[in-house]
Amino acid sequence: MTLLPAEEELMPPPDEDDAAIIRRSLREPERFAAIFDRHAPHIMRYLAHRVGRQVADDLVAETFLVAFGIRGKYDLDRPDARPWLYGIATNLVRRRQREDGREYRLRAAIVPEPDADGHADRVAEQVTAAAMNQLLGAALVELSSGDRDVLLLVAWEGLTYDEVAQALDIPVGTVRSRLNRARRQTRAALTAKESVNRG
Repeated sequence: MTLLPAEEELMPPPDEDDAAIIRRSLREPERFAAIFDRHAPHIMRYLAHRVGRQVADDLVAETFLVAFGIRGKYDLDRPDARPWLYGIATNLVRRRQREDGREYRLRAAIVPEPDADGHADRVAEQVTAAAMNQLLGAALVELSSGDRDVLLLVAWEGLTYDEVAQALDIPVGTVRSRLNRARRQTRAALTAKESVNRG
C-alpha cells in the first residue's frame, strides 16, 4: 500500500520511542494516532480477557481517549507507554464494575484446540480445560481487585514488576506482595475446589 505524502509525514520513524511521539503530539495532536497503532492490539487483548470482546471494544476507545486527554501529564522519561495505557485500562475496568454495581465474571482464556488424533480425545481435553478455566475464573473472582489486577498484568500481559508498578501507580514492593498473595490465594482456592470435586 502506498501512503499519501501527508500520511508519510505523520508516520513516526520506526526507532522513535513512545515518549518522543507523545511529546510531538502536544504540538501536533494527530501524531498521537501512532500510539494507538502501536498499542491498541495489546490493550484490546487485555480488556477482552477482563470484560469480554464486546465491552472491550468500547473500553479500548475510551482508554485512548483518556490517554489523549492526559498526555500532557505523561512521564516523558518513560520510553514505553504501554504500562501507562494498561493502568488507564485497568482503572476503566474498575470504574465500569462500580458503575454496573454487580460482580463481574472474568473471561476464561480461549483454549486452543489440542493436537489430539481422535475426536473423543479432543472433546475430553476440551472438557478438562473448560473445567480448569471455570475453576480458575472462580478463584480469580475471589481475589481483591488490587491483587487480581497485578496477577493479570503479569500473567496475561507479561509486564515486569516495574511496568506493573508504573501501570497501577504503586511501589514495586507492593507489586511483589500483591502478586505473592494472589498466587498463594489462587493456588489454595484451586486446590480446595479440586479436592471438593474429587470428594
